[in-house]
Amino acid sequence: MSHQTFLPGPRSGLCAAALLLLSTSLLLSGCAAGPNNEAKAAETKDEKKVDAVPVEVAVASHRAVAASYTGTAALEPRAESQVVAKTSGVALAVLVEEGQRVSAGQPLVRLDPDRARLAVAQSEAQMRKLENNYQRAQKLVGQQMVSAADVDQLRYDLENVRAQYRLATLELSYTTVVAPISGVIASRSIKTGNFVQINTPIFRIVDNSRLEATLNVPERELATLRAGQPVTLSADALPGQAFTGVVDRIAPVVDSGSGTFRVVSAFDGAAQSLQPGMFGRIRIDYDQRADALVVPRLALLDDGEPAVFRVREGKVARVPVKLGYAEGPWVEIREGLAAGDQIVTAGKVALRDGTAVQVIADPKAKAKTVTASAKPAEKAGSTQ
Repeated sequence: MSHQTFLPGPRSGLCAAALLLLSTSLLLSGCAAGPNNEAKAAETKDEKKVDAVPVEVAVASHRAVAASYTGTAALEPRAESQVVAKTSGVALAVLVEEGQRVSAGQPLVRLDPDRARLAVAQSEAQMRKLENNYQRAQKLVGQQMVSAADVDQLRYDLENVRAQYRLATLELSYTTVVAPISGVIASRSIKTGNFVQINTPIFRIVDNSRLEATLNVPERELATLRAGQPVTLSADALPGQAFTGVVDRIAPVVDSGSGTFRVVSAFDGAAQSLQPGMFGRIRIDYDQRADALVVPRLALLDDGEPAVFRVREGKVARVPVKLGYAEGPWVEIREGLAAGDQIVTAGKVALRDGTAVQVIADPKAKAKTVTASAKPAEKAGSTQ
């Protein structure tokens, strides 16, 4: 039996080298597969994060809310008078200036009274003459020396002259122009030495102690508004201030052309620094709920029926709601939500029902952070 011995030759060495190279490449490829898979998983996770839409939310909560009607109007004085000269003459003295408060019957201007005084003296002399003639005629009529017709004529002439005398006296009183109402001199169009024609406006007086604002309210509000309801006014000339008043009176009829009725609100101008002519925004509160569930107006969707996006477990759901009263930035929710629900206020455009979202500022977490940060501050303050 023959035995053959194989000695390592050139070909067998090449085969061993090839096997070693193949094993090394397989090991390297196996080691590289782990990091590549982790990178792909991270990219997939990042893509999932990108799919979540960032939104801002608010929490449905309870607060007081009032039902009101709002409008704009200018303030007007309840009493206003254009003072005119009832007679002509030269202004000898102007007794008041603009901005000065006057009382009813207070003298404002004194006109030259000489002509009026002469007219009074002339009519008075004629009246005295006829009075004497009438008295003598009454004595003679009993002696049948004067007819009854002559006595009657003297009586009529005397009554006529007396009326002329009273008229002349009235004209003399017109030389002193007096204030017809109490108020403030708003304008003056006369100076000392001016000649004033009869019926010429010389002063304007406004009573700013009580101001009024008139609103033309749609007829659908007729059943909700009534006299005595509280009114709040914010004037453009006095920013940051709110003035209170009441509904003074309501027109009993609706204008058929405009479909509105007049509502007049009254304000105390003297006590609240209000002036006639100021333009303001008026709110009439006709009902109030002390514990209403409200959300910001910004949360409402503008796609027809009232609805909001509610956030639960990282996703949003479109929830129809029934609205109640609205006051300022808040609107009452009568049905559809519960206290504590998170409602989307910003980022609604990109959302659909079931969209994944990422809350930018969680109001509950923010409230906890603020509370936690406030407690050490209160404790530190108490030790001082």
